[in-house]
Amino acid sequence: MARIAGVNIPTDKRVEISLTYIHGIGRTMAKKICQSANIPSERRVNQLSDAEVIQVREIIDRDFLVEGDLRRDVAMNIKRLMDLGCYRGLRHRRGLPVRGQRTHTNARTRKGPAKAIAGRKK
Repeated sequence: MARIAGVNIPTDKRVEISLTYIHGIGRTMAKKICQSANIPSERRVNQLSDAEVIQVREIIDRDFLVEGDLRRDVAMNIKRLMDLGCYRGLRHRRGLPVRGQRTHTNARTRKGPAKAIAGRKK
């Protein structure tokens, strides 16, 4: 099992797909990494040599922000918005949708389960 950026990537899948198990790397980034490392798209992780795994690891460390660093960066950005007190920061603080979605009928993912209003009769 290859370990890249602190993540054990699956060995039986294609390299392009396995790299997407790393937080911060999607399909497009995985394709770019494979191209820069000269790895054909049909190769599987268990067919990679140690040198190729090291090369992929170095490319990711050098060029991309992944895993813990990326999570920390995103959390700091959200904390900055909340400290500023801007509209987006207030929405994050209250646990409401941030990007302008309606909340009258939807937004259950952000708001949580519906709460019954006490003392209300039909």
